Amino acid sequence: MNEIIQRVIEKTGLPEDKAASAVEAAVGFIKERLPGPVASQLDSVVGGGGTGDSGGASGMGGIASGIGGMFGNKQ
Repeated sequence: MNEIIQRVIEKTGLPEDKAASAVEAAVGFIKERLPGPVASQLDSVVGGGGTGDSGGASGMGGIASGIGGMFGNKQ
């Protein structure tokens, strides 16, 4: 989650507390709309935190790709 927050800070210039609130709201919004098994995978990836652990950035890419496919993104 910290990596996502840092990216939001870099892209928007928001203070850390505001960026963290925005990320938590966005993740919550996405999880509410995903099927249970996918939402739990998102929890494990986002909850896993930084890079280097299983489910880090590479896991997020796979999930992001799958989510994009759900919304018609054909990458």
